Amino acid sequence: SLAQILPKLTIDEFLNSTYYSSLSLSPNGQYLLVHSMRPAWESNRYDNTLWLYKTQGGQKKLITNQLSRSITPKWSPSGNWIAFFGQYNEIPLAITWADGDSSLYYVSISLSKEENNSSESEWKDVIRYRQRKLTDSSTIYRIDISRKKRRVSVKKITIADIDFLTAELLFVPVENKLVFTSLSTIVENKDAFEIYSIDLRNVSLLSRLTNNQALERNLQLSIDGKHVFFIVDSSILSEDKNVNTQNRLYSINLINGKIERWGKDFGGSIRGYTIRSQGGVYMLGQLGINVEIYLQQSSSKYSILQRGWTGTYHQISSSLSTESSAIALVYSSVERPEEVYFVNHIDQLCLAKAITSENQLLTQRNLPRAKSYKWINNEDDRTIEGVLHYPSGKFESATQGWLVLEPNYRGSTGYGDAFINELRFQLLSRPGRDILAGVDRLIADGIADLNKLAVGGYSYGGYLTNWLITQTTRFNAALSGAGPTEHISFWGGTDLPAPLVDLMGGFPWEVPEILYNESIIYKLGKVETPTHIITGTRDIRVPFDQSFILERSLHYMNVPVKLLLIPNEGHSIDINPWHGKIKVREEMKWLEKYGQIPINRATEKTSIK
Repeated sequence: SLAQILPKLTIDEFLNSTYYSSLSLSPNGQYLLVHSMRPAWESNRYDNTLWLYKTQGGQKKLITNQLSRSITPKWSPSGNWIAFFGQYNEIPLAITWADGDSSLYYVSISLSKEENNSSESEWKDVIRYRQRKLTDSSTIYRIDISRKKRRVSVKKITIADIDFLTAELLFVPVENKLVFTSLSTIVENKDAFEIYSIDLRNVSLLSRLTNNQALERNLQLSIDGKHVFFIVDSSILSEDKNVNTQNRLYSINLINGKIERWGKDFGGSIRGYTIRSQGGVYMLGQLGINVEIYLQQSSSKYSILQRGWTGTYHQISSSLSTESSAIALVYSSVERPEEVYFVNHIDQLCLAKAITSENQLLTQRNLPRAKSYKWINNEDDRTIEGVLHYPSGKFESATQGWLVLEPNYRGSTGYGDAFINELRFQLLSRPGRDILAGVDRLIADGIADLNKLAVGGYSYGGYLTNWLITQTTRFNAALSGAGPTEHISFWGGTDLPAPLVDLMGGFPWEVPEILYNESIIYKLGKVETPTHIITGTRDIRVPFDQSFILERSLHYMNVPVKLLLIPNEGHSIDINPWHGKIKVREEMKWLEKYGQIPINRATEKTSIK
């Protein structure tokens, strides 16, 4: 077969893949902005590149390779200009155009040298924790642009000082207002994440538009200019302290303040959306392992699945002109690597043409195959689904090569609100049992080899890995990446203490029995699995002391263990591509060393109470 002729994918080729961070169609649909991210090995960094594509013909032009990673470029209302942030002394937070091409607004954290010097003179390098700092607030500016005789001049005007940080900014011409989201660097106070507006006719009038104590993101203005859409990201904060939900899409009427939910009939999670030029929205909806496109014309109507490809639509952007129905997409599947696609109308979704080809090499390699794999957790008869990756052409003789099961355990999105809410109070034990039930099913089906099992994960996956090696000795090797080990110290050090309290059901002193039942640290004495650990030294999501606790515990028990500290990296390890390469390289070595050496089965402990 062709797959057997193609060469295997190497680690270097895999790590050289391009990731598309954002895309934005011009108002008339003739041009497309694409933000791509790719390793720059010789510079020890990633290039964040902004490209301008013609949607007809695919010609591209480089705008910059030092684009701000966090702020999406913006088209001017006419589509003749682009606003974006590069690397500056100020710390930008958000940007938006006014109602024409002659002015725009932006928000930044800007601490004057005089203020900074005054603070340093008094406190030197001493940090006063919880003491409010100037950098905890933000300033809104307007930039007026004058274009005369091919010369461009700008004038910067301070509009207002805001007493908190802002994450997104949106101009509303009909109301002559700015709408923006508030932000906190630590998710501790739920009131710190809301939507506000400021009247530009009287900037002292600051209005709070939401009061849901949830994290709102992705602000977009409706076609009629009277509604602001936003996604509530329940993976960070839940709207209801007693219920966890999937991501939801809402709109707020700027005239009367009424908030409506969109996609109420949709049982999955809203991953993204774009405003439709004819009214309504296109939503990226996740059901199970697929993310597809749904059309909803109004909040009172049902959402309609659009006929497209099976797989994952990662991003979507549409033209806002009534004369254009063009749509741009980022799409990938098992058979197709991630690329940007364009289509003139949603009805032609299956005929979308690729605009980019940065990952074409992957189509010329013999890649692993993947399929949906389902099993039942007999504890409560819940059906669990995962993605099973297996060597090409070797599914029936899988013991000759590694298979990878990515389980969508309890707490995963795409399976309804009840499924995600069942994680509460059992944030490790319940998904842990889901995973072990999947392993049992793989063995019973003759797909996995009982004597050649390994487990691994990163972030929450690292959390579960640390838990699973306390529950069984069936895994020959473990790969733990940035995973918590001890609940109380994790709560005390993470930048997400509020979500952890929601999952546990209370503060540590309120729910000690839950903390004990879900404890990793008190069960570490049962661990025999050789464990490889990796963490970033600047990780504030899962502080690296959690990895030290795990490493020290296993070291004292004479369990083979190795800890790698990645300098200057946060939780995502996305500053220096060499760090990611070293991570994968060393994890593969660990699997080669321990992955096929079974632990003494006489000590098997599959369910430690």
